[in-house]
Amino acid sequence: MGAGESSETVWQVALVEDHLLQRRRTEEILGRESGLIVVASCATLPEFLAWVQRAPRSARPHLLVLDLSVDRGPSVDPDVVGRLVDAGLRVLVLSALASPGLVRSVIKAGVAGIVGKRDSEQDVIDAVWTVLRQGEWMTPDLAAIIAADAERPQLSDQEERALVLYASGLTLGAVAEALGVKPDTAKTYIARVKSKYAVAGRPVRSKVDLSRIAIDDGYVDRG
Repeated sequence: MGAGESSETVWQVALVEDHLLQRRRTEEILGRESGLIVVASCATLPEFLAWVQRAPRSARPHLLVLDLSVDRGPSVDPDVVGRLVDAGLRVLVLSALASPGLVRSVIKAGVAGIVGKRDSEQDVIDAVWTVLRQGEWMTPDLAAIIAADAERPQLSDQEERALVLYASGLTLGAVAEALGVKPDTAKTYIARVKSKYAVAGRPVRSKVDLSRIAIDDGYVDRG
């Protein structure tokens, strides 16, 4: 039992993890903890959301342990995570932290903690109890990701939209059409993006570089 927990306290935990072996192992280590019960174990966040709609109120979890990336589908939508947090669900991310941009987005959405898949099983347990007690959990990996946010230039709305469209494979002409501007204006937006990244010490020269930086900073999903 977690330190300071009443013998009568039973915390209900849900788990979202698309890798079966990882999910089963996480179920096992959580299930060994006195005072914790795993009420749902799902492969994806949509699957969890569908389960919540069907589940009786008494079965709903206090905590969701959430992986961010799915091998055969889209990554977790930070807006959905934000709505869960606003509804009162505590969320602990258990992730490989492969996409710093996505991690920063879910931090802003209000998750209570992040633990890496390279961290120890005891770290996972400690993180769960900390978050259930209304605390926050931060690993060294998480601290580094937050610090890296300072390296992300501040783009205008149009510059960001131009980056997303261009990095997704559109030509400058198609970007201009999508934005409702002239081709020279779209070219100027992309030039400003490159300039801002250069000032931040992260120079980008080619379209491939822009695509990489857009993925790293969470503007587009990793393909």
